Amino acid sequence: MIDAALTPRVGPMSGKGIIGEVTEGLQSFLRTGYDLSEQPPKFEEDLKFVPKDREQVIYVYMYRVSQNPNLQRHKRHQQAPIFVNTSPEEGGEVFYHRPPLLVDLFYLIMVHSKFRSDAERLMGWLMLRLYEATHLIYRPRRFVLPDGREVDSLGRPHDPNVDPDEDGLLMEKVSLALVDDLTVGDAINLFSLHEAPYRPFLTYRARVALDGALIASAGGTTVKMGRLQNATAERPTDTSRNGRIRGGRHIPQPVSPPGPAPHFLRRSSDADSED
Repeated sequence: MIDAALTPRVGPMSGKGIIGEVTEGLQSFLRTGYDLSEQPPKFEEDLKFVPKDREQVIYVYMYRVSQNPNLQRHKRHQQAPIFVNTSPEEGGEVFYHRPPLLVDLFYLIMVHSKFRSDAERLMGWLMLRLYEATHLIYRPRRFVLPDGREVDSLGRPHDPNVDPDEDGLLMEKVSLALVDDLTVGDAINLFSLHEAPYRPFLTYRARVALDGALIASAGGTTVKMGRLQNATAERPTDTSRNGRIRGGRHIPQPVSPPGPAPHFLRRSSDADSED
């Protein structure tokens, strides 16, 4: 019979929605900073979308996801950087998780306007606007407890507007960078696959950490070890110098070499021997 008190409680995946939040954050960052005209452009994820006559469109399309090869970690469980109510030294509940999965999200970004000069002007503004995005997402790291509560690393209800400089508060950072990830040939194949016309494009990379499930500790394990003996203590005759038991063989006693007694003999272990 399994004791329910000792069964670990596993929560939902904390970072299951972060990829969608990055896409929404990218569109929101562009939308809130637009200042070229009174009518903001339309944001579209369908590459074959055909806009109206005077409609400007910014296409934001995530086309690839890959694991970050430079920051791979071991998958074994470790203590999560979160404490609820009290610290573990005071008996607070401790949680474990696997290290976050570090991935790169690649976005294809294009613009459309009736006149080519307007499209190029919109492209230049878009590049400068995204150049200001040092962190696309910057907020307290969010953890979902086994009971469904969303908390930060200090165990408080998750609030994205708290002071980021608090001691012990871990922040979630999603960086964005302009990269050269698609060749023109690859882009043409992608447009042909979506039955979309070819347009000048940009590729951006967003780096994200996906947190998995939290596991509540189930009481832990107590390990007891005997007191270590002094290394200078006398060893049994049936053990070697490193403490390993010998195979029952007789240890021969040192004997004098045969022949006449040596004269002026010095061993290398003598204190007065030369180096």
